[in-house]
Amino acid sequence: MKKFMLEFCKRGLMFAAGGPLITAIVWFCLHAAGKVETFTVNEVVLAIVSTTLMAFVAAGISVINQTENVPKAFATLIQASVLYVDYLGFYLLNGWIPVSKIWIFTLIFAAIFAVTWLIIYLSVKAKVDKMNKLLEGK
Repeated sequence: MKKFMLEFCKRGLMFAAGGPLITAIVWFCLHAAGKVETFTVNEVVLAIVSTTLMAFVAAGISVINQTENVPKAFATLIQASVLYVDYLGFYLLNGWIPVSKIWIFTLIFAAIFAVTWLIIYLSVKAKVDKMNKLLEGK
């Protein structure tokens, strides 16, 4: 458990700086959609701090997939659940999505998560198949 927490924190700290970048992207999109023109100091502080924490958790939870005593399917379910709660919670906290649109967020999240893992799975499978063919040839 200690090793897991240390790796979680290490990964989280490496990517926490991405939080303000996430904030900038979201604000740019909101501005482009005509939804936001200015921000109060409190909104800026809340957004920067919360997205820094969001990025920390999102990066840190990826370590679950390298935990050997947890089945891969269960690890993926844990990761998906933590990411969903992490993103949804901070998006709601910052007022970036209305409560009435949670279902849309959920569909988009599920689709992006599934496509991401499909790409990872196919990439790893191709590498394993290539290595197996190399081993068979020798």
